[in-house]
This record gives sequence, C-alpha cells and structure tokens, in this order.
Amino acid sequence: MAENREDRKKWYEKAGASGDVAVSTRVRLARNLRRAVFPARASLEQKEQVVGQVRAALLNSNSVLSKEFCFLPLEELSPQAAASLVERHIVSPEFIADRQGKAALVSADESVSIMINEEDHVRLQVLREGLSLKEAAETADRIDTLLGEALDFAYDKDFGYLTQCPTNLGTGMRASLMLHLPALTEAGSMQRVAANLSKLGLTLRGAFGEGSRASGELFQLSNQITLGLSENQAIENLSAIAAQLMNEERRLRARLGENLAWQDKIARAAGTLKSARLISGSEATGLLSLVRLGVVQGQLKGLELGQVNGLLVQVQPATLMAQAGRELSGQERDSRRAVLLREALGALQAE
Repeated sequence: MAENREDRKKWYEKAGASGDVAVSTRVRLARNLRRAVFPARASLEQKEQVVGQVRAALLNSNSVLSKEFCFLPLEELSPQAAASLVERHIVSPEFIADRQGKAALVSADESVSIMINEEDHVRLQVLREGLSLKEAAETADRIDTLLGEALDFAYDKDFGYLTQCPTNLGTGMRASLMLHLPALTEAGSMQRVAANLSKLGLTLRGAFGEGSRASGELFQLSNQITLGLSENQAIENLSAIAAQLMNEERRLRARLGENLAWQDKIARAAGTLKSARLISGSEATGLLSLVRLGVVQGQLKGLELGQVNGLLVQVQPATLMAQAGRELSGQERDSRRAVLLREALGALQAE
C-alpha cells in the first residue's frame, strides 16, 4: 500500500487544532536513574554507561515503538547537524553545548525525542502540531512506562521523581505550548501578560525556551510548578489559561484585519519573500510571521498553514547548512534561504 504523503511529514510541517494561534504542543518528562551520578557531576565513563542503559531500554524492548526510533550519538554529529536539532526543537540548546557522553533517541517524524544526559539522565519530550496537550501527555506516559520497565528511576514517596534541579521535583513534567501572538505583541501587551502569567504559575519565554528571545512573535507558554500538582492538574491549568490568552489574541487580530496598514504590511511581506534574492534568517522569520497571520485571516491564498510552520524551521541557519552538508558563508545561507522561499511561496497570492 502506498504511503500517505501526509504521514511522511514532520510534526512541524503540519497544522493542528487551534492552529491559528497554537503552533505546537510539547510535554517533557525529566527522569534520573537510581544510584547513578547526575550528569553535571558524572565522569565520561559514567555518562556512557547511562547512554547504553537508556538505549537498550528502548531499542531492545519488544514494543512496536522501539522500531520507530533512531539513535544519535551527539559526538558523531557535525556542529551544523547538532544545531539543526535545536532549530527543529528536537533537543535543547544546552544539550549540544558539550556533546561528550550524550545521545538522543528520535522518532521518524521527529515528534518524540529522548535526550540522554542533558540536565537529567533522561529528558523525554513529545511534540505535536497545534493544541494537543492531552494526546502529547498520553504518548509521553506510554513511553515513560516502557522505559520504566527496564530502568530503575529515582523516586521518593514524598518528593516524587528526583531531578537535578529542585524546580523539576515531583511529576518531573513540563508542558508547553508554542503560541503565535502577533496581535498581542503589536498591542504592546506582552510584558503585562508575562507578569500576570507568572503569578498563575506559568511562564512565557522565547521560542527556544529559557533564556531565548521571541522571534517571529512566537512564544513558549509553560507550567512552572511540578511539585504538589498531578500531571492532569498541570495540563488542565495550562489549557484553561492558554484558552484565555488565545481568545484575547483572536480578538485583537480581528481589529488588525480591518486595518488597511496591516493588510498592506502582510501583502508586502509576501511580496518580499517571493522576490528576494538574499534574505537573513531574522528577516525571513519576521516576514513569515506576517504571512502566517495573512494565511490564517484569509488575506493570503495558495499556501497551507502547515507549510508556513515548516518554513519557519527550514529557514533557520544550521538547518540550511545541515541540508547542504557543509558550512555555508552568511551570503550563501541568505541566498539558499531566498531560493527556498521563492520556490515554496510561488503560488501565494494576496486577496
């Protein structure tokens, strides 16, 4: 039977529920092995032992899930390939800072990844398009259970799962949503919103998590509290607050949609992306943010929302170099990025 074209897409090339605002969902679990030294204090030999144990727990299991994963020793990757993993949200920026004694297990569609020896021995994350917190949590729980059958996770009856950082104690779960918030950004509301969310136990960060800046009006909304709350309570809390935030974004977008200056801004963004011969990553991301808004609001036709989501990843510098298989100069990247965008947006038309 022929493989469905949709099935071959990566998770970030699709649009899911509430995809107008919610770009993606992530659920991450932090786990550590009992009687094993935390990665920050472990020797290279100790880290390699943990890598071997986690790899065997998944790939040597009888589960059909094990067939979906490939094993990536970080030391064997080029700097460009490693950085591209960050740009595709498969691993964290901290994970590739020092690649010795580290590895990742990644599913074929890149929606599930297991970082071995990041801050904790195991960082399991599930990524899904759109707003899919419940589904992502169920997948994470299924893989966590599979790993737990072979690995002895450090757990305390009073504190829950033990983690290197005390802020992750308890469930060890962080759930987050990647939200596209151009209207709230334009209204100058983001500082106020972030402050209010902090009081509710949530945090709003840039697209690549802690310490990163928002790019293309993409923000990561996540829970801060892992101790004293169940996984279900944390997800329900995040869902309820995210719904309020998304409704406010939609309300402000309706106003922008009637603004002729904003309609012109979106049309010009599409025109620049369709004609540029050189374009930087930051400029491309900013213009794609406008195009995404135009597609959602029906001002731009000929492009699916999932295609825009995919382009936001594909235009990133390390991903371009990983595709090329070599280091590229700044101008080479800007040229390749422009070609990619012209080809992808050829059918894009303003209404």
